[in-house]
Amino acid sequence: MDQLPIFVTLKNRKVILLGSGEMADAKRRLYERAGAVLTDDEQAQAALAVVAIEDDDEAAAAVKRLKARGLLVNAVDRSALCDYTTPAIIDRDPVLIAIGTGGASAGLAKAIRQRLEQMLPARLGQLAKGLFTARGQIKQRWPDGSDRRRAIDAALNPGGTLDPFADQDADAIDAWLNDPEAGNQTGVVEVTLHSADPDDLTIKQARLLGQADAIYAEKNTPDAVLIRARADAERFDLEAFDATQVTGLTLVIRYS
Repeated sequence: MDQLPIFVTLKNRKVILLGSGEMADAKRRLYERAGAVLTDDEQAQAALAVVAIEDDDEAAAAVKRLKARGLLVNAVDRSALCDYTTPAIIDRDPVLIAIGTGGASAGLAKAIRQRLEQMLPARLGQLAKGLFTARGQIKQRWPDGSDRRRAIDAALNPGGTLDPFADQDADAIDAWLNDPEAGNQTGVVEVTLHSADPDDLTIKQARLLGQADAIYAEKNTPDAVLIRARADAERFDLEAFDATQVTGLTLVIRYS
């Protein structure tokens, strides 16, 4: 690991941004979303600096001056000059997922972000806020720390009451606290695939693949699709399916 991923609080903190044009505008939007106060004053007292200057020589000179002041610098599209890089971001406030490639390929980071965006429900941030609000109730329900961790882990497991990859109801946490064992997804769900391309999976299908405890699939089901399933999910040929033996969440996949 050549870089340490960290989350920096920039709200109301000054960040120097040098440059103009499309690159600078993109960085401006990103840092302003994080609440930073941007300035083009190179001598300003700032937390970080961003150099988005088109000319290579001018950019290198600006980076050198800023680093001489002890600032951490991001040089747009010049990874060799960067003290830090900005990742591709999935924003489910307060949940943030950052994908970085160490400056190797912004396009690859973007492609991964777009893929993950399809899998993460819009209400994920609300689940995080709800768990934060309910900390007192959770501690009261499970006073022992070990019991509390086990209960939370079970609820957040694939198919669990609070599975973060499922689109939770607004009262999901209250329901879980009232009955921790209720609501865990079980039974058989059937899915019919019409394409060998995993990018053609619906959001629901992708989530089910990530949640299922066991998968029964037709022999011709594409490996590129099955690889999206949980690594620890048991896999069987559909011909071996026996509904009377089902435990947990079982996914039946047919490929037409």
